[in-house]
Parts: sequence; C-alpha cells; structure tokens
Amino acid sequence: MGITTSKLRQNIYKLLDQVAETGEPLEIKRKGKTLKIVVENQASKLANLKKRDVIVGDAEELVHIDWSSEWNKKPI
Repeated sequence: MGITTSKLRQNIYKLLDQVAETGEPLEIKRKGKTLKIVVENQASKLANLKKRDVIVGDAEELVHIDWSSEWNKKPI
C-alpha cells in the first residue's frame, strides 16, 4: 500500500494500527523516495501454518516402494 505524507498525517493512528494488525508494510512517498513502516521481527507466514500429518504409516516405507509400473515409458 502506498500513500502520501498528507494521507499519513491525516490517518496516522489508524494506519499504524492497520500495519500492526495485518503485518502488511505501509509505503509512504516523500520527495521522490519511498519510506516503509513495517512490523519488526514479524514471524514468517509459514510459521502460522498448522502442522498436518500427511503420511499415514511409516515414511521410511515409501523409500522401498517399487514405482516402476507407474512410470510412463514413452519418450516425451
């Protein structure tokens, strides 16, 4: 999101709260340069993912499965 310094001045508390809640950086245009307000030490979005068990059984058994019958033997 990019705004001017005038818009920042008018809504500074609302905009700071928005950055804090969403984690989305705020870009401010000032004298031909872009300044950013960001949340410091924000956790990665990947850290918010729920851990899921997707393999039922022993994962080591997958290494020893013979997949040769599933391969497409025709050249590409």
